[in-house]
Amino acid sequence: MNRAQHILPIRVYYEDTDAGGIVYHANYLKFFERARVESLRAQGFELNKLLFEQDAQFVVHFVELEYLQPARLDQLLYVTTEMIEVRHASIGYNQKVFLESVDDGCLLCKARIRLACLNSQQRPRGLPEILTREIKSDIRSISN
Repeated sequence: MNRAQHILPIRVYYEDTDAGGIVYHANYLKFFERARVESLRAQGFELNKLLFEQDAQFVVHFVELEYLQPARLDQLLYVTTEMIEVRHASIGYNQKVFLESVDDGCLLCKARIRLACLNSQQRPRGLPEILTREIKSDIRSISN
């Protein structure tokens, strides 16, 4: 697995579901958020350090979700995160939620998400150079 592709297992808990035991639609955004944070962590980047040492934080700028099948209470899900594009001040992702397995599991939900980079005054800023180098290197190795 390439470092720009990340897999996060998530168990569905009661708090994630509606009264019928089905994952509430907005919780997929939480699953995707957790997976993106863990993806960055796997590359050696922590959000607190990026904020305090690089004056960089991320906000969701664009989201497109497609719900295909419902997830249910107590199921084991796998959230995949793939960085697909780096711009001067943003990162694009493809993310998916699979049931039971990434390889032969059922695809439940997929998303395209773009994060914008802001400074501590909530103004747009370029991505930190160290982050840009690492991500672009990983994306190139995926496409080769």
